[in-house]
Amino acid sequence: MERKYIKNLINWISDPKRKPLMIWGARQVGKSYLIEELFAKVYFKDRYLRIDCSDDNDFVDFVEKNNNLAKVLEYIELNYNFKPDKDHLLIFDEAQECLPIVKMMKHFCEQRRDIPLIVTGSLVRIKIFRSAHKRGGYAKNSNFLFPVGKINQLYMFPLTFDEFLFNCNKQAYDYIKEHFEKHIPIDATFHKQFLDLVNDFLFIGGMPEAVDTFLEYKEDKITAFSKVSEKLKEIYDDYLADMDLYQASPESVVRSRLIYKDIYRQLNKENKNFKFSLTEEGAKTRDMINPIGWLITAKVVNQCCLLKEKVTIPLIKGDDSLMRLYLADMGLFTYQSGLNARTFLSKHDNVLSGIYYENFLSTELAARNIELFYWKGKRNSELEFIINVDSHVIPFDVKKGKSSLNSLNEFRCHNVKDLAIKVSSNQYGYDSEQKLLTLPFYYISFYLDMLQKGAIIDD
Repeated sequence: MERKYIKNLINWISDPKRKPLMIWGARQVGKSYLIEELFAKVYFKDRYLRIDCSDDNDFVDFVEKNNNLAKVLEYIELNYNFKPDKDHLLIFDEAQECLPIVKMMKHFCEQRRDIPLIVTGSLVRIKIFRSAHKRGGYAKNSNFLFPVGKINQLYMFPLTFDEFLFNCNKQAYDYIKEHFEKHIPIDATFHKQFLDLVNDFLFIGGMPEAVDTFLEYKEDKITAFSKVSEKLKEIYDDYLADMDLYQASPESVVRSRLIYKDIYRQLNKENKNFKFSLTEEGAKTRDMINPIGWLITAKVVNQCCLLKEKVTIPLIKGDDSLMRLYLADMGLFTYQSGLNARTFLSKHDNVLSGIYYENFLSTELAARNIELFYWKGKRNSELEFIINVDSHVIPFDVKKGKSSLNSLNEFRCHNVKDLAIKVSSNQYGYDSEQKLLTLPFYYISFYLDMLQKGAIIDD
């Protein structure tokens, strides 16, 4: 399986001023596979060492008792027959199980920057927070100092739609990319086929194991989707089990699970704001701050904050009680909704409401480290997402099919008439009078990548 992050790793290793690299990401998004299978084995072959801190207890015990870079390197050389130097890649995986390694990245940067070092972690920030606030143990005699300014960082997410397409149907990927770059619509027959591919992604999502399962069985779609459902159940249950880790209290664990399991239901109501009292009777915002913080920090939930009427730059998060929550993987969202494979495949055009596409766009935006905001005006006017690109405030209207421009017109009563994006099942087009760019769902990944490069397509 190919991942676009390999370009980041190639750029990192080629940089003469590189620092130790920390790779963040939720569990099971493919960090270890990326680093070892796609990067280390290709670019370093037999010149790398990966130490799994969740499994190598002897190494973790040694580091926690000998928090000294020279001693750790000596231990590695003697016990693994591996000499870290400029030609040998060193990997510390699952670093949340060995926090001194994270702290030691500063010493690698200052004393041994020649050694190419990659550290990964899924719940590192949560573990650091809990360790810094508990009594006794590692945090008792020293405040944990994160190596700010001493590391390079890379955030990993589940596969985006374009990554999914690249791995599942390279021919369709090339065709869509070429037409997008030419700013032209796609033939009606292919348009329908490509929307079907988007719908496949809505069911499968971007978790690597789910995509691998689909690729293994894709010749028989019913079987493939049934197998994907089984895999998604495993991942979903694993995520719920992870919520035992590093939380402040048993109550916080219970609430994290309640919130996570309630996201589809809350988005499916008329007012999509997440209401704590519907998840737990009588719950207040203060009761839910820590559980929601855990879910967001663990990168399993994406938070979308409210903006009203006139929008100013920079976009600023407001009241915690006025927000929406989305699942960070599309497949897990559809799994949570309860749709089974046979129902989905038999009539998905009828069963998929707009919130599936809304959650889809939330994952595409979040995977590019774009903060999520939504906008509400008067008389039920709303726009699903607002983003800031340079000096542009760009509203996104996400609709399954055709819709009016009432919300956009209301938004423009309070804000500059700048470019607006409509993401839907409609064909590509640009209305110069309205300054409205219509993107079919299969174009959105490519458009967001263009935005990241500083280009704003409006013709």
